[in-house]
Amino acid sequence: MEVLLAKSAGFCFGVKRAVDRVYELTRTGHKIYTFGPIIHNEEVVGDLEKKGVSVIADEKELTGITDGVVVIRSHGVAKSVYEQIERQGLECVDATCPFVKRIHNIVEKESAAGKQILIIGNAGHPEVEGIMGWSNTPAMVAETKEEIEKIACDPEKPVCVVSQTTFNYNKFQELVEIFMKRGYDISVVNTICNATEERQTEAKEIAAKVDAMIIIGGKHSSNTRKLYEICSRECADTYFIQTLDDLHLELPKSVRLVGITAGASTPNKIIEEVQNYVRINF
Repeated sequence: MEVLLAKSAGFCFGVKRAVDRVYELTRTGHKIYTFGPIIHNEEVVGDLEKKGVSVIADEKELTGITDGVVVIRSHGVAKSVYEQIERQGLECVDATCPFVKRIHNIVEKESAAGKQILIIGNAGHPEVEGIMGWSNTPAMVAETKEEIEKIACDPEKPVCVVSQTTFNYNKFQELVEIFMKRGYDISVVNTICNATEERQTEAKEIAAKVDAMIIIGGKHSSNTRKLYEICSRECADTYFIQTLDDLHLELPKSVRLVGITAGASTPNKIIEEVQNYVRINF
């Protein structure tokens, strides 16, 4: 079987940086915590747990920590988390992705200047929750046409629009265009990560060429789910798996070319296992 593997598949810069930093810290002998899973990949998180890394679920759980190093994952966190870590006298290692940190700075500055903040993204995603925590006023969030149409802003105050870094670029443009028609004084900052745009564009191009498409990534990974949505529109036989164990394909004999891509939290080891299996067994 011929396999077309996306060049952009796997760890992005921000994720690799965060994961590498935690592995380095496991060799220091200190007690290591991550605020939330370091990435949306169960295999990596499980391996780190074996090396003594504990996951802090929320600020309430953080209160009970009296000693050790707290790592801020690539998704970033609210400003209040940094303040709490400092109050408790804990060491903080900030592995927030620089692209996410840029959004924090924009939101803090623009909200302090009196602008309302609208985030295009998933309100339940940790990155978006972190971004909301840098606004000086309650931030608004919209992910769908229905949600953007329900957003009610103060017409007397300007609005600054930013995006979750892993949001679908075309969908972002579509939602911004809908919101622009509302007549507000709006400034838009496209904060979608370049790597995300490239990954989504490449995945769409591959899916349009192949007979079947495999998307590899964590089930809680926002960017992987978006890859699946994009590829499903281009290729009817698109599959979403976490590891090789999830791959239960019964491909028709007419299938000659299989495409593979992976989310930003997928280790190369898993991608290679899937790629080799497909090449040998189909």
